[in-house]
Amino acid sequence: MKQPIIPLLAVDGGGTKCLAILLDEKSLVLGTGKAGSCNYHGNGVAGATQELRQALEEALSDWKKTRSIEDTDQQSIQIECAVFGMAGLDTEYDRTIIMQFITDILKELSLQVKQLLVENDCVAALLGATEGKPGILAIAGTGSIVCGINQEGISLRAGGWGHRVGDEGSGYWIGKEAVIAVLKEADGRLEATCMTEKLLGYLDMNDVEELFHWVYSSNYSVEKMGELARLVSEASAAGDLVAQGILKKAGVELFAGIKAVMIRLNLTNQACPIILQGGVLQNEPVVRQVLMERLASFVPHAVVEKAKKEPIHGVIAMGIGQLNKK
Repeated sequence: MKQPIIPLLAVDGGGTKCLAILLDEKSLVLGTGKAGSCNYHGNGVAGATQELRQALEEALSDWKKTRSIEDTDQQSIQIECAVFGMAGLDTEYDRTIIMQFITDILKELSLQVKQLLVENDCVAALLGATEGKPGILAIAGTGSIVCGINQEGISLRAGGWGHRVGDEGSGYWIGKEAVIAVLKEADGRLEATCMTEKLLGYLDMNDVEELFHWVYSSNYSVEKMGELARLVSEASAAGDLVAQGILKKAGVELFAGIKAVMIRLNLTNQACPIILQGGVLQNEPVVRQVLMERLASFVPHAVVEKAKKEPIHGVIAMGIGQLNKK
């Protein structure tokens, strides 16, 4: 039997969800798979590996249905080009770990990849959004990161150091700041905030002590903390000054990341696009307003826009670019 060939595998391995798509030479979708977080910093190596494997298995299963191939068929499949945009790929140490579990999974699933590209998910999305032209991409979802590329093709990033020491302005960071505010209110160190009632109700807790113990318990998760950002938004809309202060600070933090990248890449005097992506930047008006005001003052000639496409399209664009080089 002739070995099946799939032109492109594109994977957006984000900190919230993983999306894997198989495409033909005309960029038509052959199969799609979805799973949870692929960021090993938050989900652990075993957890990230499991989620990535699940997304790939679902995509392959979806593809096999159209070809009447049974899942039990162990024949190897050739992938012309595979591009992975992976959250948590911030250092060479990260690359070693991520490359290891990616290659392990590809081997387990009998996928023979001719060209393998693995990039940070922000860089992949940026290159796809700007088509390699100068620009900035700021992502603020559960986590946050800013990356940019200049006219020399040099790319840099700021932030993205993970939930323990970074991700400023993200949903997780906003949730964490809300918990801190609730604990401070309980101490009498901060003015009253309706976030206490909202957080305890959402987490089904009776008092602040339960909230404190949850933070240090095995039930705690990055995803659950990130969900609390919605409650901060609700409190802010209701006029809660503490919640509004948290969201304004988030906007300031995200601006600081964009500013740092633009200065380092010498983009401050160019009318380059600044693309905003992720739930916080696209849906939270206070954060967005603060950010827009500061950008208007810092780089009035820049074009700020919402991302028109999901990050996976940036990953796909990178893969198509590689295939076209052949």
